[in-house]
Amino acid sequence: MNILNFGTESADSDVRDPNRISTGDPEQLAYFSAVNGITEQQARELIRKHGGNLAVLVKEARKLRGLE
Repeated sequence: MNILNFGTESADSDVRDPNRISTGDPEQLAYFSAVNGITEQQARELIRKHGGNLAVLVKEARKLRGLE
């Protein structure tokens, strides 16, 4: 078990890219939207428009909130 994974054995087989977000993962989408102060619908729209790259999505979420 990887010491950086605090989950179960199934967490060891999780191959998701930590730098990408998917609309197919409701927990990931909810967390991203909460952390970035946008709605889940806004997050879905950003992913559709800009892809799943986390850095790009954070930048676009900041623009939505008027921070950039």
